[in-house]
Amino acid sequence: MLLFNKYKNILFYTNNVINMSGMFNGCSSLEELNLSNFNTNNINNMNWMFRKCSSLTKINLSNFNTNNVKDMCGMFEECKSLTNIDISKFNTNKVTNMSFMFSNCSSLININLSNFNTNNICNMSHIFDECKKINKNNINTKDKRILNELNI
Repeated sequence: MLLFNKYKNILFYTNNVINMSGMFNGCSSLEELNLSNFNTNNINNMNWMFRKCSSLTKINLSNFNTNNVKDMCGMFEECKSLTNIDISKFNTNKVTNMSFMFSNCSSLININLSNFNTNNICNMSHIFDECKKINKNNINTKDKRILNELNI
């Protein structure tokens, strides 16, 4: 359900939503997104959620609850203008698919994956394809599987 407030901002009522697959997919003119008030407690699928948001430069996911999410495939794929992302609060214990998650995020410089748990991941293929600016100095993680995907 979408509601517009007096400032022309879109307000989302997400309390009963379980699937956010492709929610902002292809929003190529979207530059900033503050989803800090999203209720994501029931979400199990976030694949392609921000895919092809090619102009997105700022995104606030600070209060995302990902405790029930199983699929993050292509979640940020082709967010070509995104330079920094802090998803350190993401709980990835139930996630099984992270393939293409950051693929073609060619401007991505800093990424915080400090709490990522990849123990249940079945597919991490192409997670960092064409993320040429990411290296061991600007990725915050100790997860060996993630570092292996970066060839670090």
